[in-house]
Amino acid sequence: MENKQLVGGSFLIQKTSPKDVFTAEDFNEEQLGLGNVVKEFFNSFVEKHSMEKVALLNAEKDSDLILQTIREAADLGFCSVSIPEAYGGMGLDFNTNLLITEAMASGFSFATSIGCQTSIGSLPIVYYGNEEQKKKYLPGVCDFSTIASYALTEPDSGSDANSGRTRCVLSEDGKHYIMNGQKIWITNGGWAHMFIVFAKIEDDEDLSAFIVEKDFGGVTTGNEEKKYGIKASSTVQVFFDNTKIPVENLLGERGEGFKMALNILNSGRIKIGAGSIGGIKLGILNSVSYAKQRKQFKTPIADFGAIQYKIGEMVKKCYALESAVYRTGRNVDLLHDKIKAEGGTDNQAKVNSLKEFAIECSIVKVYGSEAATYAADETLQIHGGIGFVADTGAELGVRDIRITRIYEGTNEINRMLTLAEIARKGDNRGGKIPSLDLAGYGKKIPGYILKQAIPFGKSSEEWDVVENYIENLKILFITFVGTLGQDLKEKMADEQEIVMDLSDILANAYIAESCYLRYLKSKEEGKLNAEELKAQADATKLFLFDAINESRVKAQNTIYAYGKQTTKLEKVLSILLPKYKQNPVELRRDLAKYALAKDGYSMGL
Repeated sequence: MENKQLVGGSFLIQKTSPKDVFTAEDFNEEQLGLGNVVKEFFNSFVEKHSMEKVALLNAEKDSDLILQTIREAADLGFCSVSIPEAYGGMGLDFNTNLLITEAMASGFSFATSIGCQTSIGSLPIVYYGNEEQKKKYLPGVCDFSTIASYALTEPDSGSDANSGRTRCVLSEDGKHYIMNGQKIWITNGGWAHMFIVFAKIEDDEDLSAFIVEKDFGGVTTGNEEKKYGIKASSTVQVFFDNTKIPVENLLGERGEGFKMALNILNSGRIKIGAGSIGGIKLGILNSVSYAKQRKQFKTPIADFGAIQYKIGEMVKKCYALESAVYRTGRNVDLLHDKIKAEGGTDNQAKVNSLKEFAIECSIVKVYGSEAATYAADETLQIHGGIGFVADTGAELGVRDIRITRIYEGTNEINRMLTLAEIARKGDNRGGKIPSLDLAGYGKKIPGYILKQAIPFGKSSEEWDVVENYIENLKILFITFVGTLGQDLKEKMADEQEIVMDLSDILANAYIAESCYLRYLKSKEEGKLNAEELKAQADATKLFLFDAINESRVKAQNTIYAYGKQTTKLEKVLSILLPKYKQNPVELRRDLAKYALAKDGYSMGL
């Protein structure tokens, strides 16, 4: 892969070859085997205890069973996947971590608890810790003898995390930081031995990060929160009352905590995307199984178009998300390896590779969480009344998936972050050399749009048309952002409805291209049979059809909300996004029938 592909957001202005993307079909047997071990573990737990028991698990009354189950999972290595081998971990690459995160979705609330242990609760030490901190804490994370937690959010600071009021002062002897404050919504908090806590030192304006052991004293937790979902995970308030933290437990540099939190969130965001893949696959599996055996009017409900619509839509969304997540994950791995090859430390490589792809991480977090929410809701709907009771697992899926649209920055915040990051990368003011030369690329756009307006000279071959539409989505985004940005400048951030609509157009371009490149790679490599290849083609065309229609509406919203240069922007929109003629009903039905024939999701993986 050429280095030009290792710049976050570069998909907007550079062509990508199918051979330069990683797809789900590229995982080897060993990687797939690890994912299967995870799924088999949780499936056996459900078989042993019943789905009703799993659905009714509660962290307050069932903590012994929950913690024992996680210890058994840790014995199989589930808590060590992100930890380097030198500290007792498996040292797996990032994309394999994502595959295991996908498989964890079959564990419902267990995925939340283990996810905290292996991600936000320990990665700050992996990424920013010094050698002594890593040796002291990471082995316990691996075997679950040290339960890890992450304490950032406060009663008055949610999305505005840097406004937190928890503070530390240096003790008179200079050996400890004395911490006072409160944190809320702390996953694993009721069980944790160790917290990654973000607080301000004395009069600092920016957060610092600390490794705080519960045994330091002055650390207390509130009662378990009464939650809508993820009830088998611990969620509590944590209070710090003159907690004495050894100065050597400052994590990273003073005042760098907020940046650290943001970088760790990038990991959490793409992992939500990966976990959402697993959630959708589980929904498809359960929906297909029930729809084939449930009869109404002497006919399996799987034969009805209304049910096939729901299943086909789930398959499309899963294929699209899978294509984007593993494409992004591999790019993170490649950049990590490149940074190390150029002399960077492993810590620098881990931090900077994720930071570089912050745009893509936010895109898959938003799309994945919303796609999985759709799948969970429609799985319950397909089950009808019986889906509303605990023993099917359908209602559990609805309750547990809802948090993913709030976790790791709400979807609204993530939509706005993608545009802010695009603006940062494209900023050429004051002689800066932007990592994304959007201004330079923008000079080519008027000529491109003019050529698109000419009704002849373009290929009518099916996949050339697809590629052209994907390119047009990118051009539409750049044109609208450029036009509004030049006029509104910093005030554009205040137009949040416009920003979110433009963010969705950006996401549609990235995900549509990911679908298309995956299909092309499958076709070129010849690994799939004709039936499998047709399913990928159908999913790609259906996603693009919906992406074009959605983007057209969002562009129109932007035009009329902005209220300036209306004629020009309407013309650009009509040229770039003319009608894409597909039969969405047929495409969805074919995807549904394919899933029904395969007894679940089977798109090559």
